[in-house]
Amino acid sequence: MKIITSGASYLDIDAYACCIAYAELLNLQGIPARAVSSAPANASVSHTVLGWAAAFDDCQPTLDDEIVLVDVSDSQHFDPVVVLERVVEVIDHHPGFEHYWAQKLGAAADIRLIGAAATQVFQRWQTAGVLPQISVPSAALLATAILDNTLNFTGQMTTPADIEAYAELASRAKLPADWPRQYFLECQASIESDLAAALAADSKRMKSESNLPVFFAQMTVWDADALLQKHLPMIERWMAEQGDDWLLNVISIRDRKSCFLAPAEVSQQKLSHLLPLDWMAGLAVRAPSMLRKELLKLGLDAANHCAPNTIVQ
Repeated sequence: MKIITSGASYLDIDAYACCIAYAELLNLQGIPARAVSSAPANASVSHTVLGWAAAFDDCQPTLDDEIVLVDVSDSQHFDPVVVLERVVEVIDHHPGFEHYWAQKLGAAADIRLIGAAATQVFQRWQTAGVLPQISVPSAALLATAILDNTLNFTGQMTTPADIEAYAELASRAKLPADWPRQYFLECQASIESDLAAALAADSKRMKSESNLPVFFAQMTVWDADALLQKHLPMIERWMAEQGDDWLLNVISIRDRKSCFLAPAEVSQQKLSHLLPLDWMAGLAVRAPSMLRKELLKLGLDAANHCAPNTIVQ
């Protein structure tokens, strides 16, 4: 049995979609597989998405099971079910651990700069020649994950492959033309209904070599200005409880911009070292918007690391 799983702290729409759609593909190919996660879904898995009735399996991996990681390659963020020695495949688009996994798994490590890991899973369906057999929920999930992870195709890591994959999957899932606006509005409503939970569900503690603030939270909404005008004091209080060195990236799909919130000078300096930014009252705006993984790549590039990354076991 292959166990398809992802990260520990939260499950975003990309990880959610990849787990389910890749398990479906493997089972279709006669390879027993289950999508398993102990992490809660964050606000990117919207109300409509949850209604597509694509569920994870409630099971515990056995000693005979193999592990496939999707949308994650850093052991700091693995789901607790992962045993490193049993990992046989990695599908990810986050930078930092390409060398380690290439040495460990060879061609079974597919880690590359692309908008969404969902696109990588879509390409596996294509290569297998069974795309016409993909279920409507899996097609809709992968399409929505691409939409989210490419910031409606405005993100810097968006590739032609992401655009092609979305068009094909959205057609097969019969998603409406205004699905992008509907989806991101749903995400914003979910975030605003419980801001503390939304912040906790899409945050990471960064390693020193990332050159980024220690605590980095991110949220993608339709209208960042409206959210910050309404909720800024509460957001700042919650973030301050996480430490002195923090950053919040509020991505505004409507305006194609990122609103970076970082009141501490040390946090501002880390980000300004990577990007030309003008800070005013702890806020800086950048257009076009940027994702955390894009900032992480800038930070790693700036560090000029020559030594290969290692995995903490």
